[in-house]
Amino acid sequence: MEYFTGALKKYADFTGRARRKEYWMFILFYMIFYAILTVIDSFIGTMLLSSLYALGMLIPSISIAARRLHDTGRTGWWQLIAFIPLLGAIVLIVFLAQDSREENKFGANPKSA
Repeated sequence: MEYFTGALKKYADFTGRARRKEYWMFILFYMIFYAILTVIDSFIGTMLLSSLYALGMLIPSISIAARRLHDTGRTGWWQLIAFIPLLGAIVLIVFLAQDSREENKFGANPKSA
């Protein structure tokens, strides 16, 4: 849970690097909360709660993905590759799952800290 709250504290921070564990734990908690809100929405009969949650988490999701890509030596703009049907999402997931690079232009390796 600390990874999720840590990402929310860096709400719109697109600088620096995020470790692989930090990114994937954020995604895990994001999906859990989204699933819970979707179930609640299905009982209510609307999609209001899950839609508001997804909208509110849009900027933190983009920022942590940008920091994760920085950790692999790529710019955050690589997220736009996801707009290429099918292939783009697969390539982006591969980029996000890669291991950290040593010190690069985005900062020191967070594993060594």
